[in-house]
Amino acid sequence: MSDYQETPVNEQTPVETKKPTTNGKKLSDKQKDELKKHMEKMKKGGMSLTEQRSHRMRLMGKMRQGKSLKAAHKEVTSS
Repeated sequence: MSDYQETPVNEQTPVETKKPTTNGKKLSDKQKDELKKHMEKMKKGGMSLTEQRSHRMRLMGKMRQGKSLKAAHKEVTSS
């Protein structure tokens, strides 16, 4: 057993996890209702589930920046 050398234990700093950047802004109840109605239209329009999720998340990001649903949708669909 004397052949094994004891390796010193290095104390590592804890890894910081990144928080999603929302700038602390949440959607108002009115915005949530508008978004919900919009997504129902998209669902009826034939958008797949994965496309719906992506579209919704993009819209939420734009709306948190202060844009209206209409402006956010226009910006998301143009890119």
